[in-house]
Amino acid sequence: MTPATGTTAPGTPGTGRRAAFGAKQQLSERVAAYVREGIMVGQFQAGDFVRTEHLAAELGVSQTPVREAMMILQSEGSVRWEPRRGYRVAPITRQDVSDLFQVQAFIAGELAARAAELLDDDALTRLEALQEKLVEAEHAQDSDLVDRLNHEFHRTINKVSASYRMAALLNLTVGYVPLRFFSRIEGWAAASAHDHTPVLAALRERDPDGARTAMTEHIRHVGELLVDHLRRQGTLR
Repeated sequence: MTPATGTTAPGTPGTGRRAAFGAKQQLSERVAAYVREGIMVGQFQAGDFVRTEHLAAELGVSQTPVREAMMILQSEGSVRWEPRRGYRVAPITRQDVSDLFQVQAFIAGELAARAAELLDDDALTRLEALQEKLVEAEHAQDSDLVDRLNHEFHRTINKVSASYRMAALLNLTVGYVPLRFFSRIEGWAAASAHDHTPVLAALRERDPDGARTAMTEHIRHVGELLVDHLRRQGTLR
């Protein structure tokens, strides 16, 4: 997975989440990403109605991109439209999260397998350096730095695979779980530091099957950590 920085406490729409609202995306996509993260951190809970006029005022945008964002979220099942009432947040189930990470694990595993066959020494050296820094950051409990290094580690593998359409599909599935959310998950930083080791070993050996297996297990492990986190938080139904 590929997380980053800057959230606030669950249920609090404060400056950390507002400041994150500025990526180089279409405005409606940025609003959709904001609501997705709000659902994950508990700002928008299952059964709540998301009022487009209130959200537009909170984010300082017009209601048009907010409505477009809600249609995006409806198409992916995050919210449901109720006539004359508006958009209601849909519950998240354990199966929802498991299915999402099964898909991610399959795609990421295949990308790693292809990367193992195409990897050159320079890319391998870069991956090893990134992983060394990531382990140091995990020991220092610097979750923001772990996020950035983890993102670059996976991005490098995906780029080496030369499978751009498949990597784009992976990015679509990753978008369902906001990147800044992962630093909240207990055990995630340690998993990134630990699980990358067999991935790197397989890449070093130019072993496609080993890289596929190691990456698949890594992504599934992250999914299990997320399920446990959401269960403890009371988000799952």
